[in-house]
Amino acid sequence: MKKKINIALVLFCVTINLFSQAKKEVFKPDWESIRANYKVAEWFRDAKFGIFLHWGPYAVPAYSSEKYPKGIYDQKWSKGGTKPYTYHREHYGEPSQFGYKDFIPQFKAENFDANEWITLFKEAGARYVVPVAEHHDGYAMYNSKFTRWNVVQTGPKKDVMKMLSDACHKQDLKFGVSSHFAYNRLYYKRDDPSWDTNDPQYFDLYGKPVKEGEKPTQEYLDLWWNRTTDIIDNYKPDLLWFDYGLDDEGFKSVHKKILAYYYNKGVEWKKEVVFQDKNMKYESFPEDLIVLDLERGRMDGINKYPWQTDTSIGKISWGYVTTEEYKTSDYLLDELIDIVSKNGCLLLNVGPKADGTIPAEAQSILKDMGKWIKINGQAIFDTRPWKIFGEGPTKVSKGNHTEKENKDAVAEDIRFTAKGDVLYATALAWSEKGNYTIKSLALNNPYEIRAVKSVQFVSGPNKINWKQTAEGLVIDVQGNKPCESAYVFKIEFKK
Repeated sequence: MKKKINIALVLFCVTINLFSQAKKEVFKPDWESIRANYKVAEWFRDAKFGIFLHWGPYAVPAYSSEKYPKGIYDQKWSKGGTKPYTYHREHYGEPSQFGYKDFIPQFKAENFDANEWITLFKEAGARYVVPVAEHHDGYAMYNSKFTRWNVVQTGPKKDVMKMLSDACHKQDLKFGVSSHFAYNRLYYKRDDPSWDTNDPQYFDLYGKPVKEGEKPTQEYLDLWWNRTTDIIDNYKPDLLWFDYGLDDEGFKSVHKKILAYYYNKGVEWKKEVVFQDKNMKYESFPEDLIVLDLERGRMDGINKYPWQTDTSIGKISWGYVTTEEYKTSDYLLDELIDIVSKNGCLLLNVGPKADGTIPAEAQSILKDMGKWIKINGQAIFDTRPWKIFGEGPTKVSKGNHTEKENKDAVAEDIRFTAKGDVLYATALAWSEKGNYTIKSLALNNPYEIRAVKSVQFVSGPNKINWKQTAEGLVIDVQGNKPCESAYVFKIEFKK
């Protein structure tokens, strides 16, 4: 009798366990199921500002860009006048003697301190951090079960991804990862039989030879799946970002599957997760089921769905290079303000050095941004778009690699954000006379029928005078500019 009871108990437990597992699979791998259960994460809508990290063995030569590994083997590839093909042969020799793999032992990250990095990013005002888990080069910046070319077995000999994840959680920042591995199979050329890219013992880094136009094999799709789910399962990222390659026609079979897998993991982990795909060139994922990312791009107005711009703190490369030309904190803050006014977030990339330190120029820019955000952040974080994004010219580049430095902002450039019943109007430049006229808030304007009740100057202790006229909300700020970059007014309306 006791034996029968024990068997029944075991069967009951197994049934309950299976039922519990089934319940976790809220998302089925089809668009209808995903659409029925998906909601964009509120934390992401509130966060507005994140840090991207392109870091890997390509930081060792620190030349040209993060695509130096590709350039070693591609005579036609160049970046801003630099040519890795020639440079590599002049400084390291032919890849038959010294190929990309040979930089990996030099990638030691000996001065890397995850807590220092995250402290800096938090000081800058960032609320999420997204390190590259694996770039096109095939090197895993995490403790991979599916390739020996990873940071624990080679190079730094430590799990830098876990260290960053732990540091983020310790300082209450969201942690994401990016995968660029889908393009690895097409990344390296093999024109010379003597190159190490043609040596079978290194195919697990460079990929197997692929004929032009050939779709990914099932073997490669399985490898991509294993490596991607390995990252998801082991690091439980709040955000998962994908580069081009995944939008290739040959990856269609995994699109719904990976989306459902990751969203179900979020349910299992009891947290909201964010799936991002860059540019969606071939409309690989419906825009209402993920967060669209525009590389160096902007929207021309308020987008219906939350979205993101990823851009770099430098003008030349995503990874660290010694010749980098850095943008100004003023320009980057203008970008942030403009993007947020249009329902977007800014993911700002930094390229660390091979030794694991953040370049001094990048640190200075991030700290400058943080000073402004500390004073004015209420107009950025936890806000939503207003009825219009703003006044004055908008910087538009809805696409890839089209970001340009525009002319300096002028006082007439205004961007709006809202938080409940409060409207924030941010002027992108200082008016030398201290006068601002916000035309969209003129009496009898089409956007807000209520009269203005109060106006506060957020950016400093300056006294202000204001009046609402038929021409606009006219604000006079007394004294000198209290800070750099942009100037925030907090506006409330009469009931």
